[in-house]
Amino acid sequence: MTPQATLAENSDAPITIVGAGPSGLASAIVLAGAGRKVIVRERRRSVGARFHGDFQGLENWSIKRDVLEEIGELGITLKFPLHPVRSGVAYDSTGNEYVVGDEQPLYYLVRRGSGEGTLDAALLGAAQEAGAEIRFDDEVERVPRQAIVATGPRRADVIASGYTFRTDMEDANHVCFDDRLAPWGYAYLLIADGFGTLAACMFCDFKGHAAYLQAAVEYFQTRLGLKMIRPKPFGGYGMLSRVTRVERRGRLLVGERAGLQDALAGFGLRYALISGALAARSILRGESYKTLLRRRFRGVHSAGIVNRFVFQATGEKAHSSVLGLLSNNAARRGLRRLYGGSLIHKALFPLAALRFGAQLTHPGCNHIDCDCPWCRMTGMH
Repeated sequence: MTPQATLAENSDAPITIVGAGPSGLASAIVLAGAGRKVIVRERRRSVGARFHGDFQGLENWSIKRDVLEEIGELGITLKFPLHPVRSGVAYDSTGNEYVVGDEQPLYYLVRRGSGEGTLDAALLGAAQEAGAEIRFDDEVERVPRQAIVATGPRRADVIASGYTFRTDMEDANHVCFDDRLAPWGYAYLLIADGFGTLAACMFCDFKGHAAYLQAAVEYFQTRLGLKMIRPKPFGGYGMLSRVTRVERRGRLLVGERAGLQDALAGFGLRYALISGALAARSILRGESYKTLLRRRFRGVHSAGIVNRFVFQATGEKAHSSVLGLLSNNAARRGLRRLYGGSLIHKALFPLAALRFGAQLTHPGCNHIDCDCPWCRMTGMH
């Protein structure tokens, strides 16, 4: 009998969720909303402790319908400020400008952290309202069997180093693909309602994060007249995985703990929310969690691995060509094709997984004399 079927039959048994990030809280909302007893154990003292009010994107291009409808159908309604982004400006390494847009939102800007108006606080409130018990400052030394594990990334394959700030600039969304600002990644500037986030998102050379961030600041100052009022530094990290392991000895792994992350751009929130909700659904219905994930995401995750492989292998001229294509068509449809799990993706995946694996999990630093976000947050510097 699968662990999901066991929990489905024993409906009086409390369900333990380890981790109060978006994936863990999504599981709690769905389970508690269905009347199950849920205990969420979080080792930190609050939700969103890794974040500082910075903007992140909830992507909206992987499927035809809107992501808010998708997660709503799974039982999660987000009641807090979301900023739909329908257009933005991208720049290549030579300074060319590309306007990328669509009638439907490309993604939704959300703020992360423990404060009011953040995604984390909204999910916490929804889980508590549904009846879930949340235990903070509760370190789990041994994860019980038949639990949901939502403990986040176990290593850093990508980091973001940046600033949050106030500004009198108009709402804007800008991204620059230039290795001089963010190696193997991109620098971005996001502004909504007088609040801004600027960061260099890099996939290698983590030790140089401060210099890359400074270069990104100077770039947007020169190009756009960037004005940051009371800037505050922040950092974050994420984990990439070529192979996802979603079940381990009766435990269901969700979000980045399962390796579910967009390897190309680092948009992992959709993976987190949906995997958490599907883990809960698998328990409620006694269905296979692995099968539910496969049906929902199809080839999107492996397509992201191939996209990362191609991005790093082809160089900056190819990036310009892709930006040109996205700016000449409905960008949402173009991005959906890029993540659609095509025959080309399937053909290239073995090569991306086997021959390019080392670069997909670039260590970034050796944890010696390094102050990158990963080392700072894990106490390794």
